[in-house]
Amino acid sequence: MQQAWWKKSVIYQIYPRSFADSNGDGIGDLNGITEHLDYLKELGVDVIWLSPVYQSPNDDNGYDISDYQAIMKEFGTMEDFDRMLLEMHKRGLKLMMDLVVNHTSDEHLWFTKSRSSLNNEYRDYYIWKDGKEENGMKKAPNNWGSCFGGSAWEYDESTDMYYLHCFSKKQPDLNWENEKVRREVFDMMTWWCQKGVDGFRMDVISMISKNPDYPDGDTQGGLYGSFGPYVCNGPRVHEYLQEMNREVLSRFDLITVGETSGVTVKEAKKYANLDGSELNMVFQFEHTDMSDGKCGKWTTKKRSLKELKAALNHWQTGLEGHAWNSLYWDNHDQPRAVSRFGNDSPMYRERSAKMIATCLHLMKGTPYIYQGEELGMTNAYFTRIEDYRDIESLNAFRELTGNGLVDEEDMMSRLAAVSRDNARTPMQWDENENAGFTSGTPWIPVNPNYLQINAKAAQEDKDSIFYYYQKLIRLRKSRDIIIDGVFQSLMDEEEHIYAYQRTLGQERLVVACNFTEQETFCNLFDEPGEELISNYRFHKVGVLKPYEARAVLYSR
Repeated sequence: MQQAWWKKSVIYQIYPRSFADSNGDGIGDLNGITEHLDYLKELGVDVIWLSPVYQSPNDDNGYDISDYQAIMKEFGTMEDFDRMLLEMHKRGLKLMMDLVVNHTSDEHLWFTKSRSSLNNEYRDYYIWKDGKEENGMKKAPNNWGSCFGGSAWEYDESTDMYYLHCFSKKQPDLNWENEKVRREVFDMMTWWCQKGVDGFRMDVISMISKNPDYPDGDTQGGLYGSFGPYVCNGPRVHEYLQEMNREVLSRFDLITVGETSGVTVKEAKKYANLDGSELNMVFQFEHTDMSDGKCGKWTTKKRSLKELKAALNHWQTGLEGHAWNSLYWDNHDQPRAVSRFGNDSPMYRERSAKMIATCLHLMKGTPYIYQGEELGMTNAYFTRIEDYRDIESLNAFRELTGNGLVDEEDMMSRLAAVSRDNARTPMQWDENENAGFTSGTPWIPVNPNYLQINAKAAQEDKDSIFYYYQKLIRLRKSRDIIIDGVFQSLMDEEEHIYAYQRTLGQERLVVACNFTEQETFCNLFDEPGEELISNYRFHKVGVLKPYEARAVLYSR
């Protein structure tokens, strides 16, 4: 049986607003992407995951879609899109679109009609509920809080009802219980497939089926209740995805990945089962999710290495023989990988960036690279709230400081650690003004370290992070053990080293990564073998140097 092509692929995510601006308006665009396709081809990636470029009022930077079959004017035209897709395919690159169908924009035609009256054909395209009466006052149907702050319910005066929005109030949730909604979504997906796109990354797809009772959630001492247990992995989600697979996905040769908040290994085996009845793989968040109780995700705490290993190893072993893993450190919703999992100081940034890349890319699954990760781009560390653009960050700042849960200085530290804007500063192309991203004023400030960290400098340095990623990608394409080898963790109790082995037939690949700046004892490489990759030129027997990564192949 032929191996699925996406198992051998490496995927590169482009956040178009921040990738490359071709017309000087300060906003990245489709033509800017097309101009840099040769850079991606040189890196060696196979698939481009493109964050949303559909028509949108941009309340959540394109994840609020007002027309699924039009291009956002800031990004260009449909003709620009078609040319970009053609140029990708010419270079052997595939395109995975970002599909956002848990919700739309409140400016989508469906919603403007839905809210116009109680008795129109689009009313049940969205989730409308009556409010509760308490002491003569009308309140939201339950206590759920939105991911972006405030209640998850918005009162609509014209029809005297509330609509559900798990994200911004300008992102009303679609009602997937309505067969007409599903038909609209499937027809739209088919239209894009017929245009020649090669797959879909499905935004918060685990949230499309809600608990029909809509019970109150646990507040955990915060301002609102959590909707997670009643929205994520709901009662009909697998039924809906199997229908999507039958109606659309199975008719084309696609790559599909679902963003599945709250997913467990047990659930992932259903989403990404090897019989192909739903999706190819899922994004899970056990290794990235951190909670500070009343402040939710807004924390400066970091996972211990033992916790990180336990989370990733759980998924490696849990899906073995049942489903396929997606491998990532960061994306447009996460802080920069080297700042979070490595050490972004000038002394160790390059070394640790190569180390975390080695750790991830030699695991079992399909690896994802977020734009700039291959350069070791770092968090922005903004010191002024005025520099932030992300709706989630700005709302959290207002809500948490306004309610006295944290002071402003503390909240700025939390934003510097985990704000989504850390990933959204412009791609650093060269040492010219605005990092070569734009000739105009960038929509968000450029990280000032672009003078040292940029693509031009990386491509001129054969020992750069860029070429290290290129070598990892080439190894994946040439060594079957990296694709098919069974994963086994090693040194589980070690607090400084992440180690594991992959086995296939008579071969054994041993990988060890030192996540600290301390030289640490490690005897995994005492026997001679074939070194496939290392971020040090010379290995010292019996130890791993600070942030050292090494992968050695042994044959029995």
